Amino acid sequence: MDAARIVKIKEPLEIQSLETPKPRGSQVLIKVESAGVCHSDIHLWDGGYEGIGGQIIKTTDRGVKYPLTPGHEVAGVVESMGEEVEGFAKNDKILVFPWIGEGLCPACRIGEENLCDKPRSLGVYNDGGYAEYVLVPHYKYLARINELDTDTSAPLSCSALTAYGAIKNAHLKPADNVVIVGAGGLGLMGIQLAKAISGARIISLDVNDDKLKVAKQSGADFTVNSSKVDPVKAIMELTGNLGVDAVIDFVNASKTVETDMQMLRRRARVVLVGLFGGALQLNLVTMPTRAYKLIGSYTGSMTDMIELISLAQRGVIKPVISNKFKLNQATEALTMLKEGKIIGRGVINP
Repeated sequence: MDAARIVKIKEPLEIQSLETPKPRGSQVLIKVESAGVCHSDIHLWDGGYEGIGGQIIKTTDRGVKYPLTPGHEVAGVVESMGEEVEGFAKNDKILVFPWIGEGLCPACRIGEENLCDKPRSLGVYNDGGYAEYVLVPHYKYLARINELDTDTSAPLSCSALTAYGAIKNAHLKPADNVVIVGAGGLGLMGIQLAKAISGARIISLDVNDDKLKVAKQSGADFTVNSSKVDPVKAIMELTGNLGVDAVIDFVNASKTVETDMQMLRRRARVVLVGLFGGALQLNLVTMPTRAYKLIGSYTGSMTDMIELISLAQRGVIKPVISNKFKLNQATEALTMLKEGKIIGRGVINP
């Protein structure tokens, strides 16, 4: 089988011919039809994340090994199965839950494998979906999508899942004002979900007018271009100078979070999601006196993903897919995403 692999960081991905895995036991081999292109893939390609003081946190220090086939948003069909697999048949159309844990830590034991102490995620710690086939270690990580399109289904396993987890962590109520920072694939899905689930008043914040236009179409009540106006002033005006009840930051960079902290109402929640990185200096006195909550949010559970499939099947949500690529265009896909040229999500069709 062919796979697009990160062999050396920051260099073009290489198309390599690998032996097609043969599933055994509870394993399932999936023929990949769609693999979403995610910002996390860029961090794997770059070899790290920005930490405090600009220091790079290396992916290899987190247990990532190269060469690596990235791609954790995988939708396709069952190709073959191990002898212990039950409930699935060849050609079943499925979505893969990629946030696989080691099974024994406290998080895994309560069904939150995405927060495992020793993660084994597909496309991060094990080879993923930028390939013709991917080997899933157990059939319990598969969910049928039936009539859903694989291109729009693939982002449900990360982009939508991450947004869904963040919306849940924000504890939004119908009377709340919420700022959603970033109108990329995550932000647009976050807007759709916040609108459908909470009824809160949504303010979309970004630096790109084209993305903000799509944000409005996705359900944002107001949009603010922070490159053209003072975002804090604009949002204070929209909230009667009280500030917002919640901020969900899908960028999570030093500059964006510094801005987030200036637009908060008392009792506000700040949910940090993106992996842009950096550091934040906090006014510690305001944290208790204004009763702020600072929350980190990382993807979601298998149960969350199944709920998202149900929402997609009923047309409540629909990921925005703007670009499609072939396997040999993987480097181009990552470059376009890194340069902000993809609105919504791009997918690779091996």
